[in-house]
Amino acid sequence: MNNDTVYVGILEYPYGRMLMSHMASPNIEALHKMADAIGVKRKWFQDKKHRPHYDVCKANKQKAIRLGAIEISDRELITRCYKRDEEK
Repeated sequence: MNNDTVYVGILEYPYGRMLMSHMASPNIEALHKMADAIGVKRKWFQDKKHRPHYDVCKANKQKAIRLGAIEISDRELITRCYKRDEEK
């Protein structure tokens, strides 16, 4: 996998009546590009200091997968997308 890969977590957690998953990438621009492609607004970007991501509903998760996002475990998503500061 390269740094432009976008990942979605397998875990689906409830948020109101929706099921949500994390969508992340080691490349923030690739992440934003995918969000744009699946219709997720930038205002929903969670600019967490060490864990920037989008939460996407099940339908948008499926759109992202059809567009090339890779579905992986949330643990693996963290490993692939978020390096510890000393590793950067």
